[in-house]
Amino acid sequence: MLDAGGYPLNSRLPPERDLCETIGVKRTVLRKALARLEADGHIWRHVGKGTFVGSPPGGLMGDTSLIANSTNPSEVMQARLTVEPELARMAALNATATEVAEMRRCIKGMRQAREWRTYEMWDNRLHREVARASGNVCLLAVFDMLNAVRRAVAWKRLRKHELTHKHHSFSEHDALVDVIEERDTEAAATLMRDHLRAVRRDLLASIPD
Repeated sequence: MLDAGGYPLNSRLPPERDLCETIGVKRTVLRKALARLEADGHIWRHVGKGTFVGSPPGGLMGDTSLIANSTNPSEVMQARLTVEPELARMAALNATATEVAEMRRCIKGMRQAREWRTYEMWDNRLHREVARASGNVCLLAVFDMLNAVRRAVAWKRLRKHELTHKHHSFSEHDALVDVIEERDTEAAATLMRDHLRAVRRDLLASIPD
């Protein structure tokens, strides 16, 4: 429902009772799903007010829509290149075995994906898992803000080619998680930087002049 665009950034979701009827699940199942979405930074909840799409407001995060309307894909990638390599470095230092296992699960999800939307969902989850494994709450909040802006920015591109497991990102993700597990901080930062540069090259090449 979120991917379909029916609920824009910062909009409030219907009450749980209505969502259960719409989706056709029990409330316990819905709450587990909402907890996962919240953990992945797709929604946030405010007691007494409801559940909202995106990351929780606070400082710059409250201006996510304004930032998205004032930036462009090139700036978003530049910001990611500034933040995410350091997050990868810290993840190599602090990641637990459980967090590394979750990264592996995300990679497995990407490999099993048959369409780009599913692939990108798992890709987004992997990058957030790396950020969370850094152990730095402040930097995780910065990542969530950047991620919310990234999702809101109109990239003006369509995935017209077939998803193939020969895509460079598969081997790059494997190598990144390997060095995080090996506690190689410098390699983790370098591989994340190289990966994001490849992503930037692909994204910007797909935007019409």
